Amino acid sequence: MNHVFPRHTKSALPTAVAGDGCYLIDANGKRYLDGSGGAAVSCLGHSDPAVKAAIHAQIDAMPFAHTGFFTSEPAEVLADLLIENAPAGIDRVYFVSGGSEAVEAAIKLARQYFLEIGQPQRTKLIARRQSYHGNTLGALATGGNEWRRKPFKPMMIDTTHISPCYAYRDQRSDETSFEYGQRVANELEQELLRLGPDTVVAFLAEPVVGATAGAVPAVEGYFKRIREICDQYGVLLILDEVMCGMGRTGSLFACEQDGISPDIVTVAKGLGAGYQPIGAMMCTDTIYSAIENGSGFFQHGHTYMGHATACAASLAVLNSLLDRNLIARVNEMGALLDKALRAEFGDHPHIGDIRGRGLFQGIELVADRDTKTPFETRHQLAKKIKSAAFAEGLICYPMSGTIDGENGDHVLLAPPFIIEPAQIDELVGKLSTAIKLSLPA
Repeated sequence: MNHVFPRHTKSALPTAVAGDGCYLIDANGKRYLDGSGGAAVSCLGHSDPAVKAAIHAQIDAMPFAHTGFFTSEPAEVLADLLIENAPAGIDRVYFVSGGSEAVEAAIKLARQYFLEIGQPQRTKLIARRQSYHGNTLGALATGGNEWRRKPFKPMMIDTTHISPCYAYRDQRSDETSFEYGQRVANELEQELLRLGPDTVVAFLAEPVVGATAGAVPAVEGYFKRIREICDQYGVLLILDEVMCGMGRTGSLFACEQDGISPDIVTVAKGLGAGYQPIGAMMCTDTIYSAIENGSGFFQHGHTYMGHATACAASLAVLNSLLDRNLIARVNEMGALLDKALRAEFGDHPHIGDIRGRGLFQGIELVADRDTKTPFETRHQLAKKIKSAAFAEGLICYPMSGTIDGENGDHVLLAPPFIIEPAQIDELVGKLSTAIKLSLPA
């Protein structure tokens, strides 16, 4: 009998036994090209010798020391390196064990910050529809992924949602992309005025929307306007870079490409590259100082936060990203992936949009390309593509509910940064086969 509680109780999963660069290998010896890095996690592939050596060395020295009693050298050095390369103004790092924990910490810190500075009436959060910020209750409430939220809505904190920046679906024919971005950004101001600006803690958004909508980047100028509105009304800007951060979009922090800095930023997946569970919530000195000079205690915490072995692994990952020129490689390989996707699917009658940044790419499937009509949900297209791709030896990340939580299908691609040109061809070829096998007759 198998006593593991799996994600899907009716799925019989193969057993992964080894990793080899961009590939995972199951117990039968079948090789799978990891075209999505799991869930945009495995940026260095599955067998990086430098990261494995760092883990072994730290375990030999000291695997764990509780942060209620000690700090550790890996945590201190990693924090310094992150801040050295962080967006302007970010000054402190709070280590956790994953993305949901990082977002929970961000939400709670934002609330406590306003308590510390004497604004206890601020209790509300604003985020965007078709976003995803994690599966813990606070993060889930803030996210706009409707099918994930629905069972737990009665238990959620008070959050409202504005439109995403989703030009393929929502830009009008009579406006430029910049005008469209300003229009949807201004929804934040409208929502603030509706709620009462002095009741809102923060606005939370992904710079490039990940799994829920499929690598949707904001148009130029959108986040600069968002930053202006937050500053005008004294609302904190929290950027969720759990999936799109740590080099995935072609810069270490995705928001660099939007020309802004947040008050709080969360990172996780690529921070540890899958070698150890780790995430981080990073904030400005202004926020940290409010705690330091006020209560002196952030009323939050987890047993494994700042875990020495996880931090040692992450330090090796971050050094690899910075010292091995891997961020530049993301842009180079990302351009090749984009070119290959457009060559294969640019004229495909059922591919409506190809989008993304760096090695964070998405394709949106449609029943009718001219009208952008999605496939009917009864076809379960994303599920079929995932299964067909896996049978072909490709791991990718299809998802349904792209448009509104129910309708629409996309495939998210986020391969390791070490991917080679021949493997990009393999990825696109196998994906093309999977789509052909999955489309309704």
